[in-house]
Amino acid sequence: MRHEPPARPYNALFLCTGNSARSILAEAILNRSGPGTFLTFSAGSHPAGRVNPHALSLLERLGFSTGGLRSKSWDEFAGADAPAMDLVFTVCDSAASEVCPAWPGQPMTAHWGVADPAAVAGDEAAIGAAFRNAFVLLQRRIDLFRNLPVQSLDRLSLKKQLDAIGRDTHA
Repeated sequence: MRHEPPARPYNALFLCTGNSARSILAEAILNRSGPGTFLTFSAGSHPAGRVNPHALSLLERLGFSTGGLRSKSWDEFAGADAPAMDLVFTVCDSAASEVCPAWPGQPMTAHWGVADPAAVAGDEAAIGAAFRNAFVLLQRRIDLFRNLPVQSLDRLSLKKQLDAIGRDTHA
């Protein structure tokens, strides 16, 4: 179902502790699938300083542009000169339990926890599978989110829908 695009794109921020894998995957997915409707960013509370090479490799194999992806602090999005966020999603349990900056504009928040593929030890096959599983789960949640009539939902209804999407574990 197609919905009318908003007057301006919604700014969405995906947060994780290291901003090297899950939040980067989510940023790439929503930026590619929601142009004109969403402008997407990612950040971390304690950024790793580099994007995980397995995340980059997976995105490139799937045809995603990775040129602008970088690991960065959430402080970049809390300042007065930062774009005002409409939506803030935590994708790791650590970031969800941390005290977040005060986001200008009081954005809608939701927790969409995803197991950390960067924490998986093992051979390349096991690590690759962990990154693919994280990608598939994020893709599913983002698809569900993109199909919400965001413009026509009141804040409480939108919050309920976002929280329900975060509980979806079907990858």
